[in-house]
Amino acid sequence: MREKFRAWAESGETFFLEVIFEERRDWKARLTRAILFGGSKVFTVIVKLRRWLYNVRILRDKTLGVQVIAIGNLTVGGTGKTPVVEKFARELRDAGRNVAILSRGYRSRPAPLHRKLINKILLRDDQTPPRVVSDGKSLLLDSETAGDEPYMLASNLKDVVVLVDKDRVKSGRYAIEKFGCDTLLLDDGFQYWHLRGRRHDVVLIDRQQPFGNEHLLPRGTLREPPSHLARAHTIFITKSDGNTAALRERIAKLNPHAPIIECVHQPLYFEDVFTGERVGLEFLAGKKVASLSGIAQPESFEQSLVKLGSELVYAKRFADHHRFTQQEILNAINRAKKRQADIIVTTQKDAVRFPKIDRRDLPFYFMRVEINIVNGADGFQDCVRKICFR
Repeated sequence: MREKFRAWAESGETFFLEVIFEERRDWKARLTRAILFGGSKVFTVIVKLRRWLYNVRILRDKTLGVQVIAIGNLTVGGTGKTPVVEKFARELRDAGRNVAILSRGYRSRPAPLHRKLINKILLRDDQTPPRVVSDGKSLLLDSETAGDEPYMLASNLKDVVVLVDKDRVKSGRYAIEKFGCDTLLLDDGFQYWHLRGRRHDVVLIDRQQPFGNEHLLPRGTLREPPSHLARAHTIFITKSDGNTAALRERIAKLNPHAPIIECVHQPLYFEDVFTGERVGLEFLAGKKVASLSGIAQPESFEQSLVKLGSELVYAKRFADHHRFTQQEILNAINRAKKRQADIIVTTQKDAVRFPKIDRRDLPFYFMRVEINIVNGADGFQDCVRKICFR
């Protein structure tokens, strides 16, 4: 039943994205866009009202007495946020901070329904401890329970605490009391206004689709109006190609004070999904490659494979956060073989959602990437220093 619901949800997500970006132009799509446009107007009012309620202190934020770094974006999905969270965590840890990453665990396994209903009926706070993906020593949960990004962060950052809970005030307090953390990184936290204190807001903007189609949800992909970029303390342009003058000019008008840092996702190596064997980037040169992905913007990933000297003979895309079945992996292998592919390559984010399979007719690797700052490195180091020594 859960698999059927997930397939239905992914199909609906794909349909709405095609409608939003006007890839569908039939009468149903036009009618849907008109309805979604009305929904965007309502959503805009709700966003602005919620912000106003926090500003006038009708809705109260909380402080936990430690540094808080909220890393997020104005749009939904596809800005390459997880590697930026990882880079901040590494830099802060290396500077002597005791870091915890707090995630809401998008599409992680939810708490039991009966427990949530009882808490709502009795009007009581949920006292369930946050899920500990990593205690800073060991990886404790699988990707389905933890969620893709928290699991990936915990895998790459062996000595950083990673917690999952929708209530990040609760998980932040748990990180402080249980693990002695003095720095909290809110993964996807720009819109999480309930936790304030000594807070530094970092906003990511994708060079390819900086403000989506300029509409707010549900007609577009914006979570907030572009004017709300004024709250940011630091701004990252991700997937930069150096041709960002017009985008930087627009950002500067919306926020003239925040430093702008440009970065790219740089491949590091390839790792066998099932054996853990690692090979260098030169491994791809001259090979026929099939790609398999379930991410928001797969084009950048596929282009990076070609840039490394491979010939992309087959590309299979699924919806973002898709949880692969064994049959889907086997189907990908069969189709890749028909195209005479030498290997199949996926992303690390996708690899954590792969089931175990017995048949491995082709080598299966994921591409490990990290953030490389190409413009504004001094601004990034200054940002880290301000956080560490504020």
